Amino acid sequence: MTTTEIVSASSNVDTHRVGHVPVMLAEMLEALAPRDGEIFLDGTFGGGGYAEAILRAAQCTLWAIDRDPAAVARGAKIAARHPGRLHVIEGSFGDMLSLLQSHGVTALDGVVLDLGVSSFQIDDPARGFSFRADGPLDMRMGRTGPTAADLVRTSSEGELADILYQLGEERLSRRIARAIVAARAAAPIDTTSRLADIIRGVVPRGKDGIDPATRSFQALRLRINDELGEIERALSAAASLLAPGGRLVVVSFHSLEDRIVKQFFANAAGRAPGPSRYDPRGLAAKAAIEFKLMTAKPARPGAAEIVRNPRARSARLRALQRLPRTEAAALSEVTP
Repeated sequence: MTTTEIVSASSNVDTHRVGHVPVMLAEMLEALAPRDGEIFLDGTFGGGGYAEAILRAAQCTLWAIDRDPAAVARGAKIAARHPGRLHVIEGSFGDMLSLLQSHGVTALDGVVLDLGVSSFQIDDPARGFSFRADGPLDMRMGRTGPTAADLVRTSSEGELADILYQLGEERLSRRIARAIVAARAAAPIDTTSRLADIIRGVVPRGKDGIDPATRSFQALRLRINDELGEIERALSAAASLLAPGGRLVVVSFHSLEDRIVKQFFANAAGRAPGPSRYDPRGLAAKAAIEFKLMTAKPARPGAAEIVRNPRARSARLRALQRLPRTEAAALSEVTP
């Protein structure tokens, strides 16, 4: 099955039924380049769109991870279509090393990470990720740990302001935090609509048409699920698992995610700025270069995909490859 046929099949899926349209599918497959007999990991299984495409592209084995029990349950249907080839594990992708090692997997030919919240989660009001429909203020990707309602109830005004500013890049974070603290003194904030209304009451709608609650909801979600910490742990683990020639493909959706990926890839490929000539660290022996960038700049979705799936508009795809041993050795010898 060609990449075009795989993408076409995915594009023709009834999205109202499955609730998920994989983003930049063709670009992901081109970078991951699945081949028969290889072993891959989809660290963010979600709706299974990437997993299905990878399994169709080659007679390979695919491991998948998701912290959401509902996503793991959905994986059973895809596994049934590819007997013995798909194995879905419940857990956090930042723990991929221990999760895979417990199943005897110590090396991979490729890893793909589709960061952020899945369409299934954001479209379900009961999960509390979106302010577009009323629901409990939950936001947990898994089913354990504190909820967003817990965070809003127990955090001080200063803590809330820091979360909204650092993780939501919200300029009016202090104003919002003050309004939340005042409102919770009158009645609990335990639904998405109540929190969104509080934020809209103190933040004017901008000319860009973005809902005033958007950045604050993003910040709370990132904090509840430790998403940025998970990304950092996952990138390090994925790089260590790649066999020579293995590929790591990451799709991110906002600047905080992409910044972490960009910096990690640059460091891995020896592209990070070196220390000043006056810095003693510059005298230390340089580490051997083991990776190369497959994407000098992030790939972006095409106009047609954005029209078909507006959620793709902010996507960025970056890819990194572990060098074959001989190429890594040669590159390290010529690098000053």
